[in-house]
Amino acid sequence: MRLTRPMLALSAAATALVLAGCGTDGNGGDGGDDGAPVPETATGSLEHLAAEAKCAPNMQTDADTIRQAICEKGEEKYILATFSTDRGQREWINTAKDYGGYYLVGRKWVAVGHEDVVADLRGRLGGTLEQGAQHGGGEHAAEHGEHAGHSG
Repeated sequence: MRLTRPMLALSAAATALVLAGCGTDGNGGDGGDDGAPVPETATGSLEHLAAEAKCAPNMQTDADTIRQAICEKGEEKYILATFSTDRGQREWINTAKDYGGYYLVGRKWVAVGHEDVVADLRGRLGGTLEQGAQHGGGEHAAEHGEHAGHSG
């Protein structure tokens, strides 16, 4: 299956919407605050990265340009994706970041999930933490368990 740019954008947007929500704590931290050393950034196939992350990947997309799976860590879920090119990866991330969320980025791979989940993954996979756009609500909505714009 060959994915087009609009299909990749749609996949990135759907992933970010599913995982981002209002799951932030409003602190904007990078997850490296616990003083634990960050390992060298992992490389390899989706299966190899999943093994390093101690995840049994539930494959969602298996195409020439992107392979994407859902992984679970206790109650939390995150997306693990690998890309055939650096450019394809960056386009996917840039599109997804418009929808918020937290991204752990390695060479031709990305993990997307809540801040605490990707910070924990960084201890296994290395990589760089990136944060998507923050949309209204901020700490107020998080304190009240609501999404911005919802009134009840």
